[in-house]
Parts: sequence; structure tokens; C-alpha cells
Amino acid sequence: MKSNILKLTLLISAVLTTSPLFAIDQVKIESNQLKKITVDGLEFKDMDKNGKLTPYEDWRLSPQQRAQDLLSRMSLEEKAGIMMHGNAPSVNNEIGRGDKYDFKKLTVLILKDKVNSFITRLEVNPKDFAEQNNQLQKIAESSRLSIPLTISVDPRNTFYYGNELGIKSGFSQWPGTLGMAAIGREKDINEYGDIIRQEYRSLGVTQALSPMADLGTEPRWARFEGTFGENPELSKKMVRGYISGIQNGSTGLNSQSVAAVVKHWVGYGAAENGFDSHSAYGKYALFTHKDSLKEHIIPFTGAFEVNVAGVMPTYSILKNAQLGDHKFDAVGGGFNSFLLQDLLRNTYQFKGVVISDWSITNDCNDVCVNGTASGIKPKVEGMPWGVEDLTKEQRFIKAFHAGIQQFGGVSDSSIIVTAVKNKKIAEKDIDKAVLAILIQKFSLGQFETPYVDPNKTSIVGNKDFQKMASQAQYNSLVLLENIQKTLPLNANNKIYLYGFLPNAKNLLKNKVNIVDKLEQADVVVARINAPYEQNHKGYFFGLEHHEGSLAFPPNDKDIEFIAQASKTHPVVVTVYLDRPAIVTPLKQYASAVIANFGVNDEVLFDRLFGDKPYVAKIPFSLPDSMDSVQQQSSDLPNDMKALYPLGYGLTQ
Repeated sequence: MKSNILKLTLLISAVLTTSPLFAIDQVKIESNQLKKITVDGLEFKDMDKNGKLTPYEDWRLSPQQRAQDLLSRMSLEEKAGIMMHGNAPSVNNEIGRGDKYDFKKLTVLILKDKVNSFITRLEVNPKDFAEQNNQLQKIAESSRLSIPLTISVDPRNTFYYGNELGIKSGFSQWPGTLGMAAIGREKDINEYGDIIRQEYRSLGVTQALSPMADLGTEPRWARFEGTFGENPELSKKMVRGYISGIQNGSTGLNSQSVAAVVKHWVGYGAAENGFDSHSAYGKYALFTHKDSLKEHIIPFTGAFEVNVAGVMPTYSILKNAQLGDHKFDAVGGGFNSFLLQDLLRNTYQFKGVVISDWSITNDCNDVCVNGTASGIKPKVEGMPWGVEDLTKEQRFIKAFHAGIQQFGGVSDSSIIVTAVKNKKIAEKDIDKAVLAILIQKFSLGQFETPYVDPNKTSIVGNKDFQKMASQAQYNSLVLLENIQKTLPLNANNKIYLYGFLPNAKNLLKNKVNIVDKLEQADVVVARINAPYEQNHKGYFFGLEHHEGSLAFPPNDKDIEFIAQASKTHPVVVTVYLDRPAIVTPLKQYASAVIANFGVNDEVLFDRLFGDKPYVAKIPFSLPDSMDSVQQQSSDLPNDMKALYPLGYGLTQ
């Protein structure tokens, strides 16, 4: 009965859209190897290769109609493949870091395993990036139903001093999300999201695994820099502005959108001891107050207001969390049905796709728990927190029943197939997940135009985009101290640089009067980073993450230099804050202190010499001591004794 109703609906829709009263224009269609079908003077792609116009090939129909038709034609194996979101391997690198895809492996993943979504981690110039993504789409086009790939990416547009990843790939370089929050204007981050959207789409990227709506309530947290700080309402505004920019509007996906995946639902930022839940030793987010999780939910409501496409749950186990009378099960977010069903779906009415964080169904072995021995490079392991004793199949089943519709970082679709055949998962439930994913693919226009023009990738990081990005870097700088009006600097000042890259002198040539010896200088300008520790080098992510104390250690070489130089010279310090830091020594010795969240040398000196008022405010508290850090609650915002409070910032 339902099948007959669907066929009648499709027929009526087709008649209406092809009648003279409803004449429509031909849309652009692209194909590398498919034949075209002409109906009523309009062209369509023969994606199923049967020589007839199949409803899912008919671009006149709605995404819902097309997705429903395509779903009815898919095998169980194809459905399971749609539910995987794999890593696109590069040559000699399984997780994809490199300059060339491993097309041999990807062909197997796409055609044999039916995997249809991949995160890309390529590090290449824009034209090469686009060409390689086109090659992937060509492989997908040769599949039975020619379903185009979804290619996703983690953030690439943050400027990191001395890190060439984003620069190498040509993306416009902005301050980090903390810097955008320091500016604090929704209009600015909306423009930021819109520019990122244009850059991604020109490369064939249609999904962004961003933004992080996590609230930074634990200042030691190793992923603090990806947040918008600790102010719930400010974070909500930033999340909303970014998503409406990258999705090309607030009403949902369209053919010019990049689908946003907001993460990590929810409570991730309350990381116990600041340790991150990518690693076994950091699996818990610690909650100390009943209903404090509500504060962490607030930023996500900004995403829901603008119809975000996807939500990614947290790895973390919400230790001691309680909402009303509900106490949370001791399992990670991807296995928690209360988080994904009761809260996300029922309370907040989220209608999009729920995609797990990476590798939650993989095993965590002894090395994963205890780390590698000294000298042995650690590998990425699974993050099955709270369900370590289950088999992989049991984890897939539990996560699916909890609400996961697509599995991140895994490609073995056979586990889903087996679970359905063994009646552990109902195929009708699989169909609901696959339908949701397909609707978004159709909404993004991927079935008509999966390819991009490599000769039009000059939009990536173009002069106008970078001008806006540089202005954002400029605006994001927070003035913390300016004793005796040290700033702005005088154009005639002789500057001694400390902590800068070797090429800084050449870059600033003819702009800044730089001297080689301290005794020749009028002013010292120093670049330093917030302090951190790495006490878990035997773990893959522990090796990468900044953890531990927020205080500069005794005998810190940077502080020693600043203290010594300040005896004879005014010292201007800019400190890069990827986490809140205890900057008491800077307040003690420096004449001027500027917090930055990613700024290049040219923009920095434009700001140091500029006489315009500073506009940015710090989006989190800077603690006065580690005692204050240890006494604050990991789950509450703005509850710490501060040297500089949340929202602080001088204008001049």
C-alpha cells in the first residue's frame, strides 16, 4: 500500500513539474561516464544505467522523494556502506595525512565495501585537492547506483604560527574560534562561515566536522582552543552565526551549503583534570552540580535554531551528571540513549543526522589503556568508553539503538549487514538512518554536480578572503596590560624580536626597524605560548595534546628572558592562548601584554603600531594561580578566582 502511494506521489509530482504551467529550467548536470536521458526536452543522468528515467535521477522531485526512491533500490550492503564514514587513506598513511590519496585502497572501500562518506586529511594545493576529490567521485560514479561521495573535513582555516597545514592547502587563515569569540560579533563569524563554505565547496568538500559547541568550563582541558570559551550565551551566538554561514542560510541545507556537524553532544568541556577523552586516561567528564549540564547545552541550542545538519556525540562518560531526576549511564555519549533520544531528539527536536565520533566501536587494548613503552610511537586506538567489554558487533548494535545513524572513522560495513541478517537490528530501522543521510546528499545537490572545476579553485584563500581573515586576526587581539601607554609603538622605535620565526625579520623588512642586538633596541617584542605539560607521551593523542599545569614552570626560559630584558627595556609580550594561562609573571615584568589566538607577524605589528582602540574581550577567565584552578568546578563556567576575568580587555 505504502509503495503504491509513493509511486502515485512521484507520478503526480512529475506531471506537475513538466506541465506548461510549471515550466522549469534545466539544471546543470555533470558526469564523467554516465549516459544522459532526455525527457520533455530536459536532461538527466542515467545513474542506475537502465536507460530510463528513474525517480531518484529526476532533479525535479524533492530530496525526500528522490531519497525514498533510491532507498527502495538499495541492497542491504549498500545501506550499511552509507552508514560508514571512513578515513580517506593517503599513500603510506591510513588516516589520510599526505599529499596523495591511496586510490587503490579507496576503490576497494567505495566499490566493494560500499563506503560513501570519507574525511579527507590531504595536505596539498587547492587545484590538486580538487582534482583528487574528482577522481574519488569518478570511482563512486562507476558504482551500481552512482551515489556520489560525501567528503568531509576537520577545520583548516585557523592560523597557527609556524604550522603550515592550512597555508599549504591555501585556505584563508583566521584566528582560532577563541579569537572569533573574543571579537564576539555574530555577523563576523557568519561571514567567516560563509567564506569557509565557498572554499570547501570549490574543492568538492560538502561536509564540515565543525563547529565545537563545547563549553570550556575546565581551563586545563586539552581541547579548549577549539571552543568559543566559557560563556554559554556567547558560545551559542558564535555557533549559530558560524552554522548559518557555512550552511548558506538558517533554514536547512541547499545546493550551495556545506553541511555542518556540531560537536560534541554534550558536556565534553567538563573534562576531569583537563584530560581529553580521546585517551583512556581522560574518558570522564566530571560533573559536581546537579543540572549543571544545562549550561553545556545552551551553545547547542544556537545550532538547533539554524537547522544544523548533523550532531556528533562526545566520547566522554558524564561522571556524576544529573538532569532533574535522571542520572546518566556510565557509557560514552555515542552509546547513551538518554542523550541521543530523550534529550537530542525528543526535548530539542533535532531532525538531522547523528554521526558518531571516530572509532567508538573499535577495541581499546592494553597499549590503549597503559600507553606504549618509551621510544615506541603510539598508534590510534579505539574509544569505546564504558563498553570496553562488548564485542565490536555489540558496540555497533548498542550505539545504533542509542541513536547513532552513521559511524565515524570505521569502514567495515559487514558488521551492520550481519547484525541485520541475524535479526539483532531491524532493516526498517536501518532504512530510517539511511534515508536521513540520503536526503541531505540530495539537498546538497551532489547527485547533479559531484565534480568541481580545478581551474576555479583560486577562490581558496584569495586576496579578498585573506584580507577579511587578517582583519579578524587584528580585531581578535586582546589588550591585557599597557603600562604607561607603551602601545602604540612609535614608527621610529628600534625593535628587538624574541621568540619569532627566523623569517620574521625578512617578512617585516621595510615595515619595522629591527635590530640584531638587545642593547641596540628601544623596545623588545616577544612572542610566547601558553605553558603546558605532556605527561602522556605513550598515547597517540597524549603526544599531541597540551595538558597539565597552566602556570609557567620555574626557570622557564621565556619568562627569564622577559624578566631580564625588562630591567633595561620596555617589553611587549604577545602570548598565544590555546588554553587559559596563569600570566602573573607577564603582568609583573612586561610593559604591555596582548593575548592572541592566532596572528601572523604582519598583522601583529600593524596592531602594535596602530592607534585604533582594541575591541576584543577575553572569552574566558585567566586564573590567578593553580590553586584557584584546582578549586574551581570542572562543570561550571566562570567560577574561578581570576587575574583577568571573563570579558576583560582594555581598549588602549
